[in-house]
Amino acid sequence: MIPQRFNLILYSTLAVIICYIDRVNISVAIIPMQEQFGWSDSQVGFIFSSFYLGYMLTMALGGYLADRFGGKFVLGCGVVLWSLFTILTPLAAHNGFFVLLIMRVLLGLGEGVTFPAWHSLYARWIPFKERTRAIAFTNSGIAIGTIIGYIGTQLIIISLGWEWAFYLFGVIGIIWFFFWNKNVTSYPRDHKKISSEELSYIEDNAPASEAITQIPLSKLLSNLPFIAIIVATFANNWSLLVFLSFLPKFVDNELGVDLSSGSFLVLIIIPSIVSVIALNLGGYIADTLIKKGYKVIKVRKSANSIGFFGSAACLFTIPFLNDVYTIIGLICMTNIFTGAAAGGFGVNHADLGPKSTGTLVGIASTLGTAAGVLGNIISGIVLDLTQSWTLVFFIAAGLLVFGGIFYLLFASDKKQFD
Repeated sequence: MIPQRFNLILYSTLAVIICYIDRVNISVAIIPMQEQFGWSDSQVGFIFSSFYLGYMLTMALGGYLADRFGGKFVLGCGVVLWSLFTILTPLAAHNGFFVLLIMRVLLGLGEGVTFPAWHSLYARWIPFKERTRAIAFTNSGIAIGTIIGYIGTQLIIISLGWEWAFYLFGVIGIIWFFFWNKNVTSYPRDHKKISSEELSYIEDNAPASEAITQIPLSKLLSNLPFIAIIVATFANNWSLLVFLSFLPKFVDNELGVDLSSGSFLVLIIIPSIVSVIALNLGGYIADTLIKKGYKVIKVRKSANSIGFFGSAACLFTIPFLNDVYTIIGLICMTNIFTGAAAGGFGVNHADLGPKSTGTLVGIASTLGTAAGVLGNIISGIVLDLTQSWTLVFFIAAGLLVFGGIFYLLFASDKKQFD
């Protein structure tokens, strides 16, 4: 029998894949949408950022509710809601720019609970020595969903029109919910099919087995190790969320590769394929080093520093290059370094507060996702004013350097809460 914790990882990873399909399909669809509706680059930036405004509003709440009442219900509701809003996106776009902004906010509200909810589930289901690999594998759903979203949206646009990219992808989440609701529980002891051996193993080795104990917000926001996670999340999210939105537009407009060409498809998916491999390899290496006796905090800081400083160097270099394939190669290198950081800030929450993992992820991600709002707005304005991508890359690189230094100075693996 497949262990039930592996089933949880599979269904959670599928949720992340669907989450990113429904998030990035507009990054490709925006090219014909912008032509049809006559939007400026600044308006496109607002469309991208409006999603993250909604996303921010439910992350902390989703994490708290998952820790308090269980992650199964919270994540299930989130997927159903954002799937419905995905299906309604074309109707919103045809009714005006501001109606579309509202729909993107609602889509973000649904997706906001995703990461805090599954992190909360993993804190109760996944043994400590498997945690980094499990989180890295599930995070690789970001890249897999991006690949499927980019490829699928391009093919659907060419065959059926951009509206169908939202209709067809939206249905997938509804189908996922049926299997999720049937096969997953919030706590291992509630699962009817779990073996006694697996249950004992999980309860002896998972970071948490109980519901949250309340932590004052003032204590959270005055704790330097937790602030280090927030700063690192913000810095990482700026580059991740800006380029997640703008990469297809960058390839089409700046590199001159047309949306309908085969080269367009290859160039935007290769970095995501590299990311899938790098994230899983990074998680495996981090877990292996911890198993061999290396101090957890040294693994966290080393992995994070390699990822942040390496990515910053790549992003800083890109504006000085002209060759399309060299630029895509550097974007791939950026994703390799990001994979190396899989054992860094992104898995540090459960070190600080095992029972409060969902809450910590929710709060850190809420504040970190401000980068998605600000980054997309600022990038759109910069492109309108300068007609150049140079400053867009420089800002992202500078924030990664700052975030890497701050995390290196203040991160900890010692329990701070609970």
